[in-house]
Amino acid sequence: MLDITWIRQDPQALDRALADRGAAPAAQRLIDLDDERRAHIRQLQEAQNARNQASKQIGKAKASGDEAAAQNLIDEVAKLKSAIQEGEAQERALGEALRTALAEIPNVPLPDVPVGPDETANVELRLFGDPMLSDSAPEHFEIGEALGLMDFESAAKLSGSRFVVLKGQLARLERALGQFMLDLHTSEHGYTEVAPPTLVRDDALFGTAQLPKFAEDLYATAAVDDDEASAARLWLIPTAEVPLTNLVRETILEEAELPLRFTALTPCFRSEAGSAGRDTRGMLRQHQFNKVELVSITSQQASLEEHERMTACAETVLKKLELPYRVVVLSTGDMGFAARRTYDIEVWLPGQGAYREISSCSVCGDFQARRMNARYRAEGEKQPKFVHTLNGSGVAVGRALIAVMENYRNDDGSITVPEVLRRYMGGMERIGA
Repeated sequence: MLDITWIRQDPQALDRALADRGAAPAAQRLIDLDDERRAHIRQLQEAQNARNQASKQIGKAKASGDEAAAQNLIDEVAKLKSAIQEGEAQERALGEALRTALAEIPNVPLPDVPVGPDETANVELRLFGDPMLSDSAPEHFEIGEALGLMDFESAAKLSGSRFVVLKGQLARLERALGQFMLDLHTSEHGYTEVAPPTLVRDDALFGTAQLPKFAEDLYATAAVDDDEASAARLWLIPTAEVPLTNLVRETILEEAELPLRFTALTPCFRSEAGSAGRDTRGMLRQHQFNKVELVSITSQQASLEEHERMTACAETVLKKLELPYRVVVLSTGDMGFAARRTYDIEVWLPGQGAYREISSCSVCGDFQARRMNARYRAEGEKQPKFVHTLNGSGVAVGRALIAVMENYRNDDGSITVPEVLRRYMGGMERIGA
């Protein structure tokens, strides 16, 4: 969430940033809401001062024996008290209106982010490996179905479209990928493994900015009490970013505790509301998938360096798997709502003859921290500051499985197990041999 003080100081900066993101100007509307709130607060303070003065005069009037004046003052205090109660309710409503309006404004991109309307303006930063070029390379679902280890028909009977059932060696390969990533990030990169809840409350999703704007992309549940008189809503997480980042909500950390680095392997759930007709075959875009998430909580001055570090950690996964990939910086029109800058890592898929996203690493500045009220106390300073937050995939397990299947497929239809995964596969070197 943006700071209204900053917006008041430089409203043109906000509107320029929104224009870069393809959004309408909003600074004046926000300032008008804040002006209305401030004017009401001044009126409320004046009424409180008047009540206090009248209350003091009551005693003086009674002491002088002027009961009529005392009664008039008592009546005036009663009216002021009623008006103040109504005014306090109005103040809360105006404050909530401003917070709601601010919550709908995306984060401001960093100055080095390329300006553009969509992915066509993304800029390639670096390449790794040599992509395998072939006009006849099969896609992952063709490989998996030929092996009898990837079953979309049974999944559709169970759950509908955009689900899959993995079996046997392919199910084990997906599990191996997740274990390998967790071991790498905890043993070599210094992340703390966390096993978080996969059901969260509204506040957690608001904190990381999935709510209220992206509710249609989420799955909500309702748990009914025994008496069925009330229902409490929880949400399935779209990414472990939500519970991991919210571990620091409503806390004040000491600067010496930072950075905090968390990782988790969880199922993720997304409705894919905006992707009708895209990637309908296979398991590239599913309602349920597994992902290893990376989250960092840093001081304000350390977040940009941490962004480079986090991206390098995610890249290490693909380097050790020896999968060709590239890194791009997303344009203003393609980056996420909460991000100030995002690096996408795109793995090469021979079956599609294209690079496809397998990780997004974003630095959010204090945007999420303001929504979560997550702060830290810098050494030698009394006033707490908002932390900076970062998140990234380290990486998407299902997409890593797809990449391994397509890049390690052999001419006989079998799949060579990458060397780094063999200890997780009981020494197995080939699937479907």
